[in-house]
Amino acid sequence: MQGRLTGALLIPLALLLDFHAARGALAQAWPPFVLVAGLLLIGRVAGNDGLFDAAASRLVRVPGPPVMLALSCFALVAVVTALLNLDTAAVFLTPVLVKTAHRRGTDVKPFLYGAVFMANASSLFLPGSNLTNLLVLSGAHVSGATFLARMLPVALVAPAITAAGLLAIHRRGLFCAGAPRERGGEPVSRVRLGVGFSGALLAAGLIVALRNAALPVLAVGLLVLAWRAHGGELAWCESLSWLDLPTLVALFSLAVALGTLARASAFPADVLHAPGSLATATIAALSSVTVNNLPAAVLLSSGAHLPTRALLLGLNVGPNLAVSGSLAVLLWWRSARAAGAQPSAIAYSRQGILLAPLALLGALAVGAL
Repeated sequence: MQGRLTGALLIPLALLLDFHAARGALAQAWPPFVLVAGLLLIGRVAGNDGLFDAAASRLVRVPGPPVMLALSCFALVAVVTALLNLDTAAVFLTPVLVKTAHRRGTDVKPFLYGAVFMANASSLFLPGSNLTNLLVLSGAHVSGATFLARMLPVALVAPAITAAGLLAIHRRGLFCAGAPRERGGEPVSRVRLGVGFSGALLAAGLIVALRNAALPVLAVGLLVLAWRAHGGELAWCESLSWLDLPTLVALFSLAVALGTLARASAFPADVLHAPGSLATATIAALSSVTVNNLPAAVLLSSGAHLPTRALLLGLNVGPNLAVSGSLAVLLWWRSARAAGAQPSAIAYSRQGILLAPLALLGALAVGAL
């Protein structure tokens, strides 16, 4: 609570420091936060329609040893992250993967941590895949198709290396165990490919086609939620609680404050003058785990001409180092606890300290080619 109040007080302070700088920071920060709100609402409706449960029911039936199931789950996380947003993936797919592991009677850890590590690493495909993409690109007028073309090599390499690293870390449980038995004999969940699925496809199309899809995607999210609420299948208050507005407001306030300070002073332009791709990615990664990647994105992109690809790699993959790195990790933690899992910050960092540097170095190497 104290952190949220502190964040809420930062915007008035920033306004007092420099109104012009604060206005620029506000203009940069609001679209990504509005976009993620719309995507979370769409994900809520899609989840209520049974889309993710149906995916779990089919994942359980993936033949072969646990490693094949893990790879299928990782691929699902990557696709949902790319199309809907990593925060949506963290909220709705974490319980799906946990449930899938339990039903197959296999170790839940690679699925629990794979849900969040793969979400962070797979968030480089489209601008809407991660809020940091939109924050860094603010004012650049880059379409989703152009962004995808520029980022595709590193966007593919980062999740591939992360998935391989997860398989190596959890090799004993994934490779050495025999083909597990499905538990419970539950029927395949039914899914309605209705407004939730349609809303997800429409949102993905808007993100690719428009330079700023924040308000249209929010409108789609509100529309599909209103459709289900009108039918009595979803409650407005319960659905809006998924947005976790206090946390979003606190991060938004911190992002605006840091963006204002960056615009009003020579920092970070002087400190980060021509640091190179590797240094840029490292600084971005460390800044993410220090102040969260959303405020870090505003801070680092405000006054310095840094390599965009390296900056985004550090901001998106860097949060795999620690649980403080991104909003998606906070949402993952909450969803994991709600699903009956027991996430550990120490276990998270023990894995992330290996996964994040490998993914960063591999993606930077491919990008340099």
